[in-house]
Amino acid sequence: MTTTPPAATLKTGHVGLNVTDLARSSAFYQRVLGLQVQAERSDADQRWAFLGRDDQLVLTLWQQSDGRFPTALPGLHHLSFQVDTLDEVRAVEAALRAVAADLIYDGVVPHAEGAASGGVFFRDPDGVRLEVFTQTGAVSAPAPTPGAPSCGFF
Repeated sequence: MTTTPPAATLKTGHVGLNVTDLARSSAFYQRVLGLQVQAERSDADQRWAFLGRDDQLVLTLWQQSDGRFPTALPGLHHLSFQVDTLDEVRAVEAALRAVAADLIYDGVVPHAEGAASGGVFFRDPDGVRLEVFTQTGAVSAPAPTPGAPSCGFF
């Protein structure tokens, strides 16, 4: 039996993240991912920013949290961004190092042993796990966790 999906054109729109410090997180995502502020509000009761590129909303930040991202609880595992080339991944890696970001692995790693795809894995200022990857070019780097996908953050 074939069923028709309720939303035939489904795709990810934007991702919203709770943050503890809007200015810090906004600056991080602008510097590391090259996003621009499309809209923002920072009065006493509402602090948020919409970040994107080329009129495309990518990420919304909401200052509504305390503490760090709890990886031990159900919810977001990690947020991944795809780029076209390994050079772009390396540019993100350089930006991450410039801001002393928390890198999960040391530099570019493949998604798994022998995989051509791979990237950099890191945490944002609130501990949210992130990945920037490309489909090719990472095959020569050693996999950080043999037998497991790097995006598992093991």
